[in-house]
Amino acid sequence: QVQLVESGGGLVQPGGSLRLSCVASGIDFSNYNMAWYRQAPGKQRELVARIFTSIFGGGTNYADSVQGRFVISRENGKNTVYLQMNSLKPEDTAVYYCNAEGILTKRTYWGQGIQVTVSS
Repeated sequence: QVQLVESGGGLVQPGGSLRLSCVASGIDFSNYNMAWYRQAPGKQRELVARIFTSIFGGGTNYADSVQGRFVISRENGKNTVYLQMNSLKPEDTAVYYCNAEGILTKRTYWGQGIQVTVSS
């Protein structure tokens, strides 16, 4: 059974930082591209950041709105992907979802989501 379990969300003041973690089980983690998406109330789910497998060079890409503030990384030995979020803004408030996409299977899995609220 595949599980993606997010942690690290919560309430933070504008300008603050949070680090989200997502631990995957039931998949061959090194063969999955990993990503973070978010969905704010009344808006569509959007890609925040993606990190490719080392097979594809381990590169990353980011939404323009978070470029230079957020950093995605992965630790294959721990089946974990992280999202370091700095200089947080109220518009970063959303439910954040961990996503795994198999490079061989093309299957996609989602975590249950975790709330991030940026407010004073």
